Parts: sequence; structure tokens; C-alpha cells
Amino acid sequence: MKIALVQINPVIGDFAGNSRKILDACRGACEKNCGLVVFPELALSGYPPCDLLERPSFLADHDRALADLLSRLPDIDVLLGCIELRSRAKTGKKLHNSAFFIHNAVVVRKIQKQLLPTYDVFDEKRWFEPGSAQEPVVCGGLRFGVTICEDIWHSEVGEYESDPVRSFHEGGKAIDCLINISASPFQRDKESVRQRLFKSVCRRYQVPLLYVNQVGGQDSLLFDGRSMLMDSTGTVRARSCGFVEEMLLVDSADWSGPLCDPIQDEEIAAVHDALVMGIRDYVRKCGFRSVVLGLSGGIDSALTAALAVKALGPDNVLGVALPSPYSSDDSMEDARQLAGHLGCAFEVIPISELFSCFKKSLQPLFGDAPVDPFDLTEQNLQARIRGNLLMALSNKFGHLLLSTGNKSEMAVGYCTLYGDMNGGLAVISDVPKQLVYELSRYINRDGELIPERSISKPPTAELKPDQCDQDDLPDYAVLDEILELHLEEYLGVAEIAERGFEEELVADVLRRVRINEYKRKQAPMGLKVTSKAFGYGRRFPNVQNYQG
Repeated sequence: MKIALVQINPVIGDFAGNSRKILDACRGACEKNCGLVVFPELALSGYPPCDLLERPSFLADHDRALADLLSRLPDIDVLLGCIELRSRAKTGKKLHNSAFFIHNAVVVRKIQKQLLPTYDVFDEKRWFEPGSAQEPVVCGGLRFGVTICEDIWHSEVGEYESDPVRSFHEGGKAIDCLINISASPFQRDKESVRQRLFKSVCRRYQVPLLYVNQVGGQDSLLFDGRSMLMDSTGTVRARSCGFVEEMLLVDSADWSGPLCDPIQDEEIAAVHDALVMGIRDYVRKCGFRSVVLGLSGGIDSALTAALAVKALGPDNVLGVALPSPYSSDDSMEDARQLAGHLGCAFEVIPISELFSCFKKSLQPLFGDAPVDPFDLTEQNLQARIRGNLLMALSNKFGHLLLSTGNKSEMAVGYCTLYGDMNGGLAVISDVPKQLVYELSRYINRDGELIPERSISKPPTAELKPDQCDQDDLPDYAVLDEILELHLEEYLGVAEIAERGFEEELVADVLRRVRINEYKRKQAPMGLKVTSKAFGYGRRFPNVQNYQG
């Protein structure tokens, strides 16, 4: 039997649009003589629908869309991720996260997700009730063990009592193939973790695996697709490309045969492609067509601009230089050169005169306060003037403003609230500074798009003469290591110091992280590419004084 694995890019709540994608894929699979077509988790509604699940109208529209879809399906069996209403439930949540097996345009089986994640960005127990062990689905004479995303992660997460995969093999039962439909978000290096886990499962139970994953950007989450067939030895026999919608065809007669060479991704390329997809989907799914951003001549804004042009095309990106009295000629030249290389529009709005007006207006109130022309107040004034001007362009012309701060800066508060933090999307807010350099070099792999001087010069905010980031911060290589140990491995001062870092330095970095939580709570949404991003998956109080 030929089987189509279809990774689609849904829009949450766009039942008509999502249904069209599903129906088109079913018709295409029929034309290719497939007997079964498999879609990702919650494909009809899009994942994650979050508190929309608490609206009766949302659930009713979902069921109407399903009924309409069933009335138009071609003659093919379908496995589709759907919301299931527990109409007779007297206890627990009223919904299941389910896979519907559709035969002859009728839902003949509903397989509920058993393991509901409640860590990092996941909070499924807020909306769903866990299901119980299921019998295999029989299709085309084959017995398929159907699991939904987390159901296959039992051994990796290690916090669940039940093991849905093992239940298919208890009591002498057997399946011919394991299916996992997923909405599994991307993060750096996750693909290697997935393949290690899947390989272990396939080898343990001597069974092939069909894995179908959602693709696309949804708020801060980025779904990479990379659906695959893995044989019973744990070898990848076929795989979809990452970050694009695609239909992958496999044949049950050839599960152990060499269908194609597995795709080998460079992880830095995957991060690049994830960010490009995230920009494109966030901008378009939110109803925008174009973006604006400030170009300082530095590496962060250069990387953001290059990613935006790749995502939206040069005609939909406006770069604006906003030089202050302390901006160097080199920076202006680098910003202009970047825009020229990228082919995007470029404008210059000097802020020196506005800066003088602000200082003049404030002087009567500042009175006898210590006068330092390079005080933090005056530095932040420049950033806030720039933020106001960029927001004015956003409002007037309908551009989405992209903010350009990286994760290292966001972590320690090296950014100005209502200034350079202004924006609708923080593209690289989960990209540490060292990764910013790696991505910039990757973008320049076939020729210079980002000016080499932007990459090689010492980073600076240019808010006072001869300023350098390292006047106020540790070297970024050191800072990024400390931040990774703290943010992603949850280590405290003493534990990080034991890794060879100066304890006083570590304490200061962690203090900055702690006291700047309030800034990050007010930052634009960012695109998640590491295992622990600021935002949705990080829940720390603003008011706290734990210093461990």
C-alpha cells in the first residue's frame, strides 16, 4: 500500500483554509494511487489553539468544518489530527487531542493522545483529558499503532507512568508499523534528539515508524516538518524537507528498501531556515505584507534585515538609518552598503536635532541633577527617539516593525524599553550573540551580503563616544556560555562557577538576568530556536529576590 505523509502549514482557526489544504492533499494522494494519507496533530484547527479551545463557537466551527470535509473527501483512507469533544464526560476536561481514522468518508476510529506535556511551551493538561491505551488501526490489511506527538517521547521525557508505544506490544500483540502524528516545535539540535529517540523505539520493538510533523510558524513557535519513514533498524529511509509544505510518498512493500538517501541538514542552515519561515509566516498570517527596521550598521540589525529580505523579498523591507551625534561614518556606510547588497529600500532620518530638543525640554525639570552628556538617561533618549520614529513609519505605511536585539542582550537587559525594544516581532531575541555571528557568516557563504566590517568590528550601541558593548558586558563568548548554563541547564551561581568561571562575574550576570525580567515581559514576541526562549515557555516572576 502506498501511503502519503503530508506536512501542512495550517493557520490556527482558519478552518476553511486548513480544510482546503487537507482536501487538496487527499486528492493529490488519490491521484498517486495511495491507500492512506496521514496529516499532523490537530491539523484541522492548527496547533496550538490554546484558549480558543474554551470557546464553544470555536469547537462548533471545528466540527462543522470536519463534517464539510467528510462530505467532499475522495475515496481514500485518512488519518487526521482533530479536536474530540467528550460529550458524555462527567469528570475531567471536556476535550481530547485525537487522531481520527476516516474510512469511506466516515470517522470509524478516534485515537486519543495519552501523554499530555506540561513543560516549557506546552500546557496541554489545561485543555485536554488524556486518553487510554488503544487498539491498532487496521488499514489495507496492515495493523498500525497510532500515537500523537508526546506519546512517543515517553523514554526521553521520563515523567510518565504509561508508555503508549509499549502497550501495542503487550500480551503477544504485534503491529506492522508505528505512526506518530505531531506538532513538534523546532529548536536547535532537536532533529538529532528526535532521530536518536525514534531509532531507539524502532529497534526496541522491531517496527518501522511513519512520522508526520506540522510545518510553519505559529506565534513564537516554529514547526520544522521533516516528516520521515524510519525502518525497523532505525535507519531513515525517506524524509521530507524541513520548513516547507510537502507530501512524502512511501510504500509498505519497500519499508526496508533504499527509497532515497536521507537528507543531511547543517544545523546552522536549519536555524536560518527556521527564522526565515518564522518571519514570513508571522508577517503574513498576521495580515501584514511588509516590514520596517532600523539599520545601525551593526551585525544584529544586518542579520535581521538579511533574514527579512529572504523571507519577504527586498520590495517588502524598508531599512532606516537613524544617526545620532555619536554614530560613526563607518556605521552609516555599512548600513547603506547592506541595503544595497540586499536590494531593499533605505532611508536616513538623523536624530541629532530631535535629541537636542528633548534635552532642552527636559532641562528645566532636571534642574540641578548631575549633568553628564553621556548619562544613561541621555543614551536611552536616543534609543527612544529612534523607536518613536520607526513606529511612526509602521503606523503610517502599515509595515510591521522588527526589533533587532539578540538573546544575549535581552538576557542581561542591555536594551532600552520603549526604544530599540519597540516592535511587533523580535526576530533574533532567542539567538545568542555567538550564533548571530555564525548565521551572518552562513548568509555570506556564497558572497558578501552582510558587510564584512559589520561582522568583524567590535559591537557598539554608539550612544556615546568610543562606546563598546564590552565596556559594560563580559566578552560575548563568555557571556553566552554562562547564559546557556543558566537558562538552558538551570544552573545557579555556584554550579556555573564550578565550570571554571569567576564567581563574581557569574553572580553579576545572573543578577542582571533576574532584575531585567520586567523588560522581557514587555518585549515583542520572539522566534524560538533554542531549548529555552524568553517568553511563552519561561515563567519567572518579576518580583523576586532569589540569588542562587
